[in-house]
Amino acid sequence: MRTIPPALKAHLDGQATTTCHCWRVTRRDGVVIGFTDHDRDLGFGGTGFLAASGFAASESEQSSGLGAEADEVAGGFSNAAIDEGDLAAGRYDGARVELFFVNWAAPDEHMLLNVREIGEVVRAGGQFRAELRSLAHRLNQPQGRLYNRRCDASLGDGRCRMDLAAWRGEGSVVEMVDRSRLLVSGLAHFADGFFRQGRIVFSDGPSVELDRHEKRTDGMAVLSLWLPLEEDIGAGRAFTVTAGCDKTFSTCRERFANQLNFRGFPHVPGSDFAYSYVDGERIHDGGPIFE
Repeated sequence: MRTIPPALKAHLDGQATTTCHCWRVTRRDGVVIGFTDHDRDLGFGGTGFLAASGFAASESEQSSGLGAEADEVAGGFSNAAIDEGDLAAGRYDGARVELFFVNWAAPDEHMLLNVREIGEVVRAGGQFRAELRSLAHRLNQPQGRLYNRRCDASLGDGRCRMDLAAWRGEGSVVEMVDRSRLLVSGLAHFADGFFRQGRIVFSDGPSVELDRHEKRTDGMAVLSLWLPLEEDIGAGRAFTVTAGCDKTFSTCRERFANQLNFRGFPHVPGSDFAYSYVDGERIHDGGPIFE
């Protein structure tokens, strides 16, 4: 049950009210930004709430029970509010959003209406629209591990346990062919395709996944990205690139010699086998079904 603070209740019981809404956004990296639909900046609880940011919310519905409610907010990009580069880099993914009901004439008179998390974000025409999901949506997320032939660990993490020192290279951008391909130097001693399906991290910039690594005869290399870059990368930009893994047991064993830490289930029969029947063409001697 929500309790209205006495001072705010007294204001609402009066003949005229001076109220607005404020949103406090807390990103996963700890950065806190405030917005308000009032026409001037407000501040309370150690947070400044920016006006004229274009930040506005849709209608919101409340229901009892544990249903996963969702509404949305929209706004325009600005240096003082939400930067498009930060949004594209995923810095707002899963951010916590607190909605306050505030007396703008006395901002200390406020109450928390609900808490949401940022879900799907759509960007277009210098504006954004973000889905706000109730915390109950976490109950819909799968828990535990799935039986899958492929590994569900990330290369080099605590479950994979691979030391990536020998699987990492450094270089610099020679030319940006287009936003999906880069001509780079510094990788001449790596074989063609060594960094396929890996990840490239630019100095003071984004981190993106690779699709292909093509070595050229002049010592240069062309790195093809899985998704186009959001910004131009100038010549001379330094980067670090790490090899990738296709998550199969054969790659884990033959390329990385890390089969003892493989986090998949390569010998679990597939659905085709599970629904099959006994015939004279297969040998059922208790041995492994798949090599």
